[in-house]
Amino acid sequence: MTMRYNDDGALLPTASETPDASPVPLMIASILRGDGITGVHTHVRQLRRYLQECGEPAPLITPFSWSRMQIYPVFGFRRVVERCSRAAGVAWHRHWHEVFLQKALHRCLAEVGDCVVYAQGPLAARAALNARQGTHQRVILAVHFRISQADEWVDKKEIPRDGRVFRAIRQVEREVIPQVDGLVYVSEWGREALLSWLPAAASVPSTVIGNFVAPVQVAPSREALGDLVTIGNLDLVKNHRFLLRVLAEAKQAGRSLTLDVFGEGPCRNDLLRLTRSLGLTEQVRFRGFRSDVREFLPGYRAYVHASYSESLPLAIIEAMAAGLPIVTADIGGISELCDDGVEARFWPLDDPAGAAAMLVDLLDCEPARLKAATAASERFRRDFDADVVGPRLRSFLLGTITSESPGQAPAVP
Repeated sequence: MTMRYNDDGALLPTASETPDASPVPLMIASILRGDGITGVHTHVRQLRRYLQECGEPAPLITPFSWSRMQIYPVFGFRRVVERCSRAAGVAWHRHWHEVFLQKALHRCLAEVGDCVVYAQGPLAARAALNARQGTHQRVILAVHFRISQADEWVDKKEIPRDGRVFRAIRQVEREVIPQVDGLVYVSEWGREALLSWLPAAASVPSTVIGNFVAPVQVAPSREALGDLVTIGNLDLVKNHRFLLRVLAEAKQAGRSLTLDVFGEGPCRNDLLRLTRSLGLTEQVRFRGFRSDVREFLPGYRAYVHASYSESLPLAIIEAMAAGLPIVTADIGGISELCDDGVEARFWPLDDPAGAAAMLVDLLDCEPARLKAATAASERFRRDFDADVVGPRLRSFLLGTITSESPGQAPAVP
């Protein structure tokens, strides 16, 4: 039976009498909604676009592919749980998203033969391992996370380090990662970060394939939208407060720069208050979530990034695709994306005044800015264009399909 899903991963009605021409070769599993601004969302969106253009559409399976009448009351109860404990809310969120994703995957995998499930995280991988009909249905895990998903929840101040939930998340990763059929690391830094605490992951077939996006169409007479732009969830890790303080330092030095912030998140109100207190309300616009944000990027003069923890940020790749010079810190896998003094300028996250001076120097020297912009475009076309990287990822994912007879796969605890 042909399976169709909308962009949120929900199963759409199908004509049961219409047979499949061939088995579904690849499906993507994620505990996230189908639409969003995170790097995982962009990774999935760009891969599905590339495969669609290759004539190989890949369905996206999420917890929302299951009955919404069942999932929404359960997911909504998280707010009640969080009143008692934020860590308990995280555990509730993870548990029930995995439960409903496994149900959705079990339904889908029962209808196909040999295939690959490309799981966007350890919980999605465990759901796929438990839902698959046998080892002929392969599970490949994308390693988007920084070190461990436990560390990411700590960075968001949602759970305490080394607490019960932290230890439980690490234990899931210890059990699941060695059992998958392959690992896709989006950066060499991410690979080393995982192996530093989970050496057993080295025994799993793996590859390092960076994130990619389709080229951005830049109109010759594009409208100028402002000086600076940044994209990302408004959470603590993205460190938007630093960007505001940099603008305040630049203003004090006599340079009034504009900044458009695309994204939503728990820090929005705090950032709005800080914007007012720094006297930046006329310079900073919070644009919210926009699924078409990449179309606006060519209208800015530079892309700024202040996150203090990253693996291989897709937002920077999107900005390079739009021909923007990058101003960022040298953290995580960012040095695998761009080089200081070439496509980018690396600024210090502990010195807003020094960062402001560096930023103003770049923007006030148009030849230097244009040189960095040209280098960013060239680096994108060489290393991160979907037409360059997409075939490598497709080859690794589909290359894991074998002609072995179906075998019963053990459930993962």
